[in-house]
Amino acid sequence: MATKVDYYEVLGIERTASSGEISKAYRKLAIKYHPDSNPGDEEAVIRFKEAAEAYEVLSDSEKRARYDQYGHAGVEGGQRANFHDVEDIMEAFGDIFGGGIFSDIFGRGGGRGGRRRVRKGADIQVRVTLDLEEAATGVDREIQVDRRVACETCSGSGAKPGSKPETCSRCGGAGQVVQQAGILRVQTTCPSCGGQGTIITDPCGDCRGNGFTTKRVSMDVAIPPGVDDGMRVRLAGEGQPSPDGGPPGDCYCHITIRKHKLFEREGDHLILKMPITYTQAVLGSEIEVPTLNGPATLSVPAGSGSSEVFKMRGKGMPDPHGRGTGDLYVQTYIEVPKKLDPKQEELLRELAEYEHTNVSPHRKSFLESIRDYLFSTADEKETQKKS
Repeated sequence: MATKVDYYEVLGIERTASSGEISKAYRKLAIKYHPDSNPGDEEAVIRFKEAAEAYEVLSDSEKRARYDQYGHAGVEGGQRANFHDVEDIMEAFGDIFGGGIFSDIFGRGGGRGGRRRVRKGADIQVRVTLDLEEAATGVDREIQVDRRVACETCSGSGAKPGSKPETCSRCGGAGQVVQQAGILRVQTTCPSCGGQGTIITDPCGDCRGNGFTTKRVSMDVAIPPGVDDGMRVRLAGEGQPSPDGGPPGDCYCHITIRKHKLFEREGDHLILKMPITYTQAVLGSEIEVPTLNGPATLSVPAGSGSSEVFKMRGKGMPDPHGRGTGDLYVQTYIEVPKKLDPKQEELLRELAEYEHTNVSPHRKSFLESIRDYLFSTADEKETQKKS
């Protein structure tokens, strides 16, 4: 069995090449080795198929990752497309050339049998905002989108009832026009009909010849547990309809997570800053800690300092792909009270004396300071009179 050539070498690119560089390299080789440009050259056909096989793997992020790690073994066993002939390649990759390299350059009509190329409908983008608790458990949400639907008046034809679209005289209904320069035949969208193959001379009054009207529709979307800010949920086939009979687009729900008043999130983990008292830190304690699933008990060992971090396993966010649950990291800090009752101050001063620690003297209240000032001033005046 012949040794397979490295896919990066086939396309003549570095292993760090971007997706754009991969597509560009493939387009260049496809034009160079296309059988229409190399009639009777079996070597060119081989090179053409090698380039298609390399592009099929490297243009797919998951297949590329497996290939980078395991080589050809990582994409064998049903992981790679089988290209039996040139037509298979044209069918698979025609779209990367902005209308099909094989239709636009070699005039093959966008696929087998000269079929007119159809376009997928546009995607719809929707933003869904969740609380952290909703993101943790998953939630079903109803969303509303403005989507085009077939005009009821003309049944989607775009023509006024009683009339019908006429075949485009410029392209003869093909939707494409062809220009030839040497061996190259450049096939482009017909400028007269916009690729439709027909022209509406008497448009429908309700849709103005578009064949579609806009309608607000409601859809239910199941948000899986563990979604993070910036992720998106895809609703396949719920986008805009195709303008020429192709598949509809998709609806993408972009997730935004509201900032939580207690927890900070880092991936699947949560961080909680938890205040504890001086005595809890010194003597150790069992403290009640809030989690997304309700309160839980955390053991703080004696002698803990400020900024200690304790991990509570499995108390974080679920992984959105079902790979377990993150942890909750509790960062404690010693909270210093701004006010003390007399008993607390007395005990702390006794502790300070026991530790031989210099502390600030007892601070008088404002009223006490005024009273002392008045009495001291009166005593000074009395002393002056006697002298």
